[in-house]
Amino acid sequence: MYRFFEQLSSRIAAPFMAESSRNSKVWQCHCGQSLFFRNSQCLACSAMLGYQPEHSRLSSLQPGPYVETWQLDADPEAGLFRRCANLDTPAACNWLLPADNGQTLCVACSLNRTIPDLSTPENPERWRKVEIAKRRLVAQLISLGLQVIPKSVDEDSGLAFDFVGIDLEGKAPTTGHANGLITLDIKEADDAHREKVRVQMREPYRTLLGHFRHEVGHYYWDRLIANSHWLESFRRLFGDERASYAEALEQHYQNGPRPDWQQTCVSAYATMHPWEDWAETWAHYLHMMDAVDTALGFGMSAREMDLDYQPFPLSTLYDPEHPGGAAFLSFVNAWIELASMLNELSRSMGQPDFYPFVLPPAVIAKLHFIHLLIQQEGGKADEVLQAQ
Repeated sequence: MYRFFEQLSSRIAAPFMAESSRNSKVWQCHCGQSLFFRNSQCLACSAMLGYQPEHSRLSSLQPGPYVETWQLDADPEAGLFRRCANLDTPAACNWLLPADNGQTLCVACSLNRTIPDLSTPENPERWRKVEIAKRRLVAQLISLGLQVIPKSVDEDSGLAFDFVGIDLEGKAPTTGHANGLITLDIKEADDAHREKVRVQMREPYRTLLGHFRHEVGHYYWDRLIANSHWLESFRRLFGDERASYAEALEQHYQNGPRPDWQQTCVSAYATMHPWEDWAETWAHYLHMMDAVDTALGFGMSAREMDLDYQPFPLSTLYDPEHPGGAAFLSFVNAWIELASMLNELSRSMGQPDFYPFVLPPAVIAKLHFIHLLIQQEGGKADEVLQAQ
């Protein structure tokens, strides 16, 4: 399984070599035009497009034998599909669902419990931005093999989203997670508002996708860590989650993070409570996996880069003896060089750093723990690494 990585040189940049056999982030229309994740229609030939989440592919479509059914040009034998009912709403969803499952919404849109009030002039555009970020989240979770179950199917263990604004009493909602329900203040979709909050909170990074990846980390902690054999290992790495969350929150906002937080945590907020350390680290794992995979999908090469960073050794990992350790380290070290290159590109445009974080050895161990957990649960995390 790890032969690909075993053949790599000691240079960290080697994992960026393009491989024709890997899954690309760029697909082809039947006319030859390049297609991207968000596209719903080919700009060259106007063919209808649809994203099939089960196989992580975007395909041009041909009308099926029945009304409102479609077949994939990429795989005509895959069966018949319907386009998500949210295609023609501001959400502009381009996902597909099997024609015979009796549903009208795709797996991503079926997670919505509350959508914003579309009579508010700003909300259609806000909802569009929110759904773009959420679909990228859900697509990645599925690609890792993680279960994505709507609360409408399983209220107790399912996942749902509320996208809401100020209530009737003039109170703004709090973005967060509770028992599988992720609430997002819809104003987070306004760039100016989000940047203002980012500066006020002294955060180096704040995006819609970042919110979703963080909050879904809380959801999967409940699903995968609580009451499992992973719990004691979690406590050794992240701390004891039984500590009072309310007291930790007050302590954090009164006194700030501990002075040495950079040695053990991926962000200052991660120091607040073990649950937040987990959610922040989980979000960064998803950031890293998606960004490296996307870079490779575009054939991005870092062979000529001369960034003499010292690679992390196997001893850094949560389980140094794990047979997949070398593959995981290749991924981490590749990410560090990619992020360094992209930071310099951002600076050359006068923009903030693409990835304004530093990963200490303690965080690498936490990331490896998350990787092993996701691999055990979904069975596909190693496949993503192998493709990289």
